[in-house]
This record gives sequence, C-alpha cells and structure tokens, in this order.
Amino acid sequence: MRNKLFLGLGLGMLCVLCASAAFAAAPLAEAIAKQVELAPQTLDMKAAAGYLGIPGGPQTNMLLAFGWALWVGWIFSTVGAFGGVMAGVGHMTVHGLGGYAKSFGDTPLNKTVTDSVRASNQMLAGLSAALSTFSYYRLKRIVLPLGITLGLGSILGAALSVSLSAGKLKFSSYQGYFGLFVLLLGCYLLWETSPAGQKSKATAKAAAKAFEETVKAKATDDTPVATGVRIIKVSLSRCIFTFCGVEFSFNPILPIVGGVIISSIAAFLGVGGGFLLVPFLTSITQLPMYLAAGTSALAVLVSMITGITTLLLHGTLIDWSLVSIELAGIAVGSLVGPYTSRFFKEIWLKRLFIVLALYVGTDYVLRGFFHYRIFG
Repeated sequence: MRNKLFLGLGLGMLCVLCASAAFAAAPLAEAIAKQVELAPQTLDMKAAAGYLGIPGGPQTNMLLAFGWALWVGWIFSTVGAFGGVMAGVGHMTVHGLGGYAKSFGDTPLNKTVTDSVRASNQMLAGLSAALSTFSYYRLKRIVLPLGITLGLGSILGAALSVSLSAGKLKFSSYQGYFGLFVLLLGCYLLWETSPAGQKSKATAKAAAKAFEETVKAKATDDTPVATGVRIIKVSLSRCIFTFCGVEFSFNPILPIVGGVIISSIAAFLGVGGGFLLVPFLTSITQLPMYLAAGTSALAVLVSMITGITTLLLHGTLIDWSLVSIELAGIAVGSLVGPYTSRFFKEIWLKRLFIVLALYVGTDYVLRGFFHYRIFG
C-alpha cells in the first residue's frame, strides 16, 4: 500500500511537469502587447529574449542557478522546510526577477512574472519534497498517517488559495506578504527555543535525545538499533505511534484542519509550506525535528502537486531553461540532506531555521511594503 502511495504521488508529479510543458506555449504575446500599450517605456522590443522569452528579460547565470538550487534542496531535505522560501529568495533576489517584475508597474506582465516565480518556487520545493519523502521513508522517519492527513487538508487549501489569487497578485504585494509570514514565523520559533517555550517540549526532547543516543550507539557498536517509526493504532479519533521507544498520539482531525490553513497560506506565497508545517508538527503534535522533516516533506509534496496544477490551469508560464537546471541542483541537494541531518543536534537545526527566517522576513517586508533594501 505504501509503495502504491509513493507511486501515485510520483505519477502526479509527472503529470504536473507534462501539464507545465503544455502551458509553456501560452499566449505570452498578449501580455507583452498589453504591456507595450500601457507602459511602452518598460520594454525594449528589439532586445534579446530573456526570462520567459520576454524581450530584454534577465539572462540567468546557469552555474549560479545550479549552485543555489543545490542549497535549496539541502536545506529543505535537512529541516523539512524553507526550501520554497529559499527558492523564492533565489528567484526574487539572486536571479533578479523581483526587481524585474516591479519594473513593469501595476500591469498584466508584472502579474505574469509574479505567478511564474510562485510556480517555479513550488516546482523546486516539490521535487525536493518528492526526493526527501522517499529518502526519509527508507530511513523509517515518516509518520505516514500524519503526513497523509495533512496532505488531504492541503489539497483543499492549496486549490482554493491559488484559484482566488492567480493572475491578480502584483510583485510588491507578493514580496511583502512573503516576508511578513516568514518574519512572524521566525519570531515564533525564537520564542519556542526560549526557556518558556521549551517547557512544553518534554516529549519531543525525550525522542530527540533517544534518537541522538542511538545514532552514537551505531557509530561505536555494530549491533542494530531500532530507530524508526512504529505505528501502533490508527482510527478516526486517535493515531498512536512510537519513535525510539517514546509514544506519541494525535487526533486526525487536527492535521486535516492544519493542512487546509497552512496550504492556503503556502500556495498564496508560492512555496511548499514546510516552513509552517514543521513548527506545526513540532509544537502542536510534539514531534521531534527528526520526524517533522520527513513528515512535512510528504505533506508538502501533496500540496505542491495541487498548487502547481491549479496555477498551470490558470495559464501560468514556466521558464524551462532556468527551472530545468534548478531541478538538477535540487535533486543532488535533496539526496544528501536526509543523510547529513542526523549529525546536527535538533536545537542547531532550529537555530539555523530562525536566523534564515528573521533575515529573509525583515528584508522582504521592507522591500515589498516600503521599497527599502537592507543590502543592495
């Protein structure tokens, strides 16, 4: 049954990629013609085609694109989050698509580039989620019932959010809201790692400590040690499982509701949602980070397939010359992450998460809402 589940998700991913290739031939000329009509000074029709085939568009450095995608794949597969956010940073800032979209003003072409960035972010996070899910499944570090219930909720949330926002979001607003959510998350996680926030984490700490001890035992002793997830009971009212001898339980209704809310926000921002799913799993369901990463990856995969498919059905364009290179980088980084995460203590993974969230959030709030850059 589990193998059929992953096969189904893989086929879903393939369908999304095929659909995107079909929509790549969408009438971009219409958006360009409208841009020339509304703001002719923003386009040089004689310039070489760049991003999305737009005359004068950015020419991406493919080596840089691969390197950044490698980082995106690693960070997502290591902590189960922040892949979509880092993909967004890459597209908006590293590759200059944010300033490029803003240069068009409040026009259809601005919104075309914005939706393309949203979809591209999700594709990168989605591939990383697919590879990470498979890797964590082999390591027995996915709580499958929890990931499935989160995924069910995310289908409704992602489809609704994207349907309401596709083709309507200009880049400045998108960047500002993107930064605001990430900044609030960073502040919350900062509190969570304080003494007050740690008081409610006794169960998660016990499991994390047990896992760290078993990893050390494996390094010094050839005796096999059971470190995987073991499902004890699954019902409509309660799911029970153990990890390293520590028992956990949750009500399936909670992750379904959480999946709807989280995927709505994530799809609006154009990211996978792991940066919201991980704190949800570690705080609400008391999972240690070692399990949250893999379980989050499964839920992100389901949400990604829904979100991208919905965007493509609304005519969103993909620049395959850029995305294909990025997907290769994502693949390499995602395969490495699950095997390196065991060598990092849980507290340091969270601190890395916090530093990234506070910086990215502050910078993008200032850029999006106040047109002020911290650097550059």
